[in-house]
Amino acid sequence: MIRALPLMVVVLAGLILALLVLGLLTGAGGFGWPEAMILIELRLPRTVLALLIGGGLGLSGAVLQGALRNPLADPGLLGIAGCAGLGAVIAFYWGLAAAFPPALPLAGLAGASLGCVALLLAAGRAASGPSLILAGVAVSAIAAALLALALTLAPNPYALAEITFWLMGGLEDRSLLHLGLAAPPILLGMALLLRLGPGLDALALGEDVAASLGRPVGATLRRVAVGVALVVGAGAAVAGGIGFVGLIVPHLLRPWLGERPGALLAASALGGGALLLAADLAARTLALLLPLAEEPRLGVITALLGAPFLIRIALRTGP
Repeated sequence: MIRALPLMVVVLAGLILALLVLGLLTGAGGFGWPEAMILIELRLPRTVLALLIGGGLGLSGAVLQGALRNPLADPGLLGIAGCAGLGAVIAFYWGLAAAFPPALPLAGLAGASLGCVALLLAAGRAASGPSLILAGVAVSAIAAALLALALTLAPNPYALAEITFWLMGGLEDRSLLHLGLAAPPILLGMALLLRLGPGLDALALGEDVAASLGRPVGATLRRVAVGVALVVGAGAAVAGGIGFVGLIVPHLLRPWLGERPGALLAASALGGGALLLAADLAARTLALLLPLAEEPRLGVITALLGAPFLIRIALRTGP
């Protein structure tokens, strides 16, 4: 398994390179090399955002599954994505997004930040796996309730349709501004999460064993929460709701890399990037091949991939 890691990294890196090239060559006008302005202003930010957001989601899923010792843990478990979505919806609701386009991702980032603070406060100083899960469920429930309230009180049907469409997730029309806003927190969060390998390996043995080995359980879980909040919050702030990536990728890699959480981190980041690049490329290609008025939403495509995979996991783990 240890020898398989470098080979897996090389394979995933090669796949990402191929998908990056295809992503830059595929657009609404067809397949081919675009004009410089279209390449730099539209296709490059969209492709790089897919790589960063997918990589962050894949890495977050591997970290959470290792930290919580739960193979079904997902980045959406902590409620940060819901808080980011709530912030963006508020920007839609009050007309801020129409008056000042950067207000949408900025409001999403602000919502994710508040959600992270609420999560850490609810988990308490002596954070543990169960307390982090319960805090995440509470934050997620509050964000979902407020989001439903905002949708119910939408000022007009057009605003409601726009909010709903954005919440489905997508990367079309994203610009260098979106990339500049999302990239720093995502990269910072990924750097924080990638350093947690030894602590996650200890947590996989149980929190009591990890504490006896000198690993600070509460501090490690708080770093997990902050890292996931940075990655997931920034991604949701610019791309809306994209799920299942963090659930799928670690499960796909475990047959080759084993169960040790630390061995999955780097490969999960690459695998998540490759998966979301492929999903985004599929959305663009379907719009070219089929008579569709709009591209299929990226969040819908990842859900269609993830839901059957979740059923497969349930069947394999059942009695």
